[in-house]
Amino acid sequence: MLLPFLVFALFLQAPQPSQRTIAIDEAFAAEAHLKVGDRVAISAQPDPSAPAESVIVGAILRRGADPSQVARGDFVVRMHLDQLQRISGYGDRVDRFAIATRPSADIDLTLQRINHVAFGFRAYRSRDIAVETSRTFQVVSRFHRAIGVITIVASSVFLLCIMVLKVEERRRDIAALRLLGISRSSVVRSIIVEAAVVAVLGSMLGVALGWVVSFLVNWHYQALYRTPLYFSIITPPIISLAVSLSLVLGIGAGVLASMRLVRTPPLALFGR
Repeated sequence: MLLPFLVFALFLQAPQPSQRTIAIDEAFAAEAHLKVGDRVAISAQPDPSAPAESVIVGAILRRGADPSQVARGDFVVRMHLDQLQRISGYGDRVDRFAIATRPSADIDLTLQRINHVAFGFRAYRSRDIAVETSRTFQVVSRFHRAIGVITIVASSVFLLCIMVLKVEERRRDIAALRLLGISRSSVVRSIIVEAAVVAVLGSMLGVALGWVVSFLVNWHYQALYRTPLYFSIITPPIISLAVSLSLVLGIGAGVLASMRLVRTPPLALFGR
């Protein structure tokens, strides 16, 4: 009956002091071929012969989807604060630090108080820092938006030309329908329905093609930069916009192409 108590008492003993551990990001682990439990030496001096502290890799961190860190190529090592102070020799100095606030806090008043504490540093909102470090992505986004507008205009002109040629090939069919007593509005509606169906099918094909291309782009660049950041996304609003725009352009092209023929006398469509 004493054995379980003795085993329990053994686990209640104070743990022995263990070696310090650090956490590294997954890019560093992949580059240096490190895993949890490996022993490494860290030092602030680039000289390999300089004194270094032996630590154990305790965790491997997954990189966050931060656009500001994608192209920097820096490796991240996290360690205890006292350990970092001792190795870097900074003492009580820091380059930057983050402050978490409650949802009800007055951010503007907090920034003013922090900025008036001492001279030589300045507090910023995390949102402002994210915008400042993401200007490259904003330029790329505007560039893609401009390409999108040009592509839409060019595709609408191309779609109109295709519909005009398609309707022109059916001159005799339309003339025969008119001579049989089919009204102009019925002919126009049939062409519009056909154009709408073609536009919807084309937009669905375009969405599927875009999804495949987006998948390949994310697969390539996420592996290249070792980041979970999505470089290309297809969202429901984008799909809705693409289908709606395609439908509107298709119907518009069908109306313009059909109105040109239904206003022509049926015998003139036969070439008489």
